Amino acid sequence: MRKLSIVSSIILVAVITMSFMINSTDIAELAIGAKMPKADKGMTDVSGKEVSLGAAKTAKGVLVIFSCNTCPYVRLSESRIKEYTDLCTQKGVGAILLNSNEAQRTEDDSMDEMKKYYADQKLACYYAVDAKSEVADAFGATRTPQCFLFDKDGVLVYKGAIDDNVKDPKAVKNFYLKDAITAVGDGKKPATAESKSIGCTIKRVE
Repeated sequence: MRKLSIVSSIILVAVITMSFMINSTDIAELAIGAKMPKADKGMTDVSGKEVSLGAAKTAKGVLVIFSCNTCPYVRLSESRIKEYTDLCTQKGVGAILLNSNEAQRTEDDSMDEMKKYYADQKLACYYAVDAKSEVADAFGATRTPQCFLFDKDGVLVYKGAIDDNVKDPKAVKNFYLKDAITAVGDGKKPATAESKSIGCTIKRVE
């Protein structure tokens, strides 16, 4: 009976573990070549106005970065996020940062804190609340920062990390996002279509 009990316990732990794994990975990430999701529901920008992905997109494309105010990886990438969203403007590509941390709306990812962060960083792109993490769900986004770049036709041509060294911008060898934005701005396909993003988990409401 004791052996049976031990076996039963092992099976129960395995079932619970599998259940957790399924719940944490049941959102499929948008594939390269996919069309931008029809997430045109109005999202509140730090300006107080409503904005949509469609409105953020220009004739050349749009960069969507899932970000927030406090993630250490976002903090390490702040200067690059500023530089590359500004590069989008220079290249005629739209850019929008989305804060999908729905579980922290009364804390560090509240609209008031987003406004302060936006001003401190001197950002010029959109920075909007992704209510209930709906856009993150549509993209299959799981981390901050996580980048998705669409071309003029709204086709995903790059996704993943900003570059290959989130901890030290001086040690970067592969400027994935910068090169991809430059390519899209010039009407070309990025040489690298996908990389692995490293960051904090998006804080969804369970």
